Amino acid sequence: MELSVIIPVFNEEAALPALRARLCPVLNTCTSDYEIIFSNDGSTDTTPSLIKAWAMEDKRVKMISLSRRFGKEAAMLAGLAASTGQGVVLMDADLQDPPELIAVFWEKFKAGFDNVYGVRKDRSSDSFLKRITAGVFYKLYNHLAETPIPYNAGDYRLLSRRAVNAVLALPERERFTKGLFAWVGYKAAAIPFTRENRTAGHTKWNYWKLWNFALGGFTASTTIPLKLWTYFGLCISAASFLFALWTAYKKIAFGNPVSGYTSLMVAILFFSGIQLITLGIIGEYLSRIFNEVKARPAYFIDEKINL
Repeated sequence: MELSVIIPVFNEEAALPALRARLCPVLNTCTSDYEIIFSNDGSTDTTPSLIKAWAMEDKRVKMISLSRRFGKEAAMLAGLAASTGQGVVLMDADLQDPPELIAVFWEKFKAGFDNVYGVRKDRSSDSFLKRITAGVFYKLYNHLAETPIPYNAGDYRLLSRRAVNAVLALPERERFTKGLFAWVGYKAAAIPFTRENRTAGHTKWNYWKLWNFALGGFTASTTIPLKLWTYFGLCISAASFLFALWTAYKKIAFGNPVSGYTSLMVAILFFSGIQLITLGIIGEYLSRIFNEVKARPAYFIDEKINL
């Protein structure tokens, strides 16, 4: 197969007709030797039925149904594992990632690039708060992570077969795919595009899920938070030691009047808060270790269509 398109879906029945109308003409301009693999992440609406009907008409349309909802990262992994194309496109079904960009990706791929990714030059379709938080995430992540990720780049991209095989060879269960795409390296090219409004349906990402996604990205890609708190603890200890010397000096030189209740409570609450934050960061890393040690599969497949 020359080209595979992986589309993770969860309750996208409203978006599928428009996706079909726009996607197939673009793929036909690239090559006739393509496959479209839908990775159904436990949809509860008519999404699987619509895909099955499409697959009956066109054997190049395929579907993997996971046994339950495992999350987008697992759905993408299942699609990558099932793909056979020399070039593999990852995209969403909501058409915020315009299918017409695949033709540009394809040309770059034929020119020798292994990782051709879209960069959102305009995020006006997102809310103001989401734009701000996304900007903070990218800047903070790239300052802390060992391997930075392209600013404003999402999952929408085309990977070569060797890049896909490299990603599939990574054994971790708690996956931050954006970081893995950057970590495996290979020749990359950025394609700027304007992110469109969602065609139909509603987003599955609320701010709580985005926060946990960002937190998972940090803990998956860097140990710097642990190191920072080590140095911060050393600084606090040094300051406490100096304060103890100052207190001893005041006792010897001026006596020791009783300190106020407020200053005592502020010191206790401050250091207690620091300890709890430190334990929380350690807990995030321990939870990742816990999940990795269990070594459970990232997903289970319930059904395959045309595969």
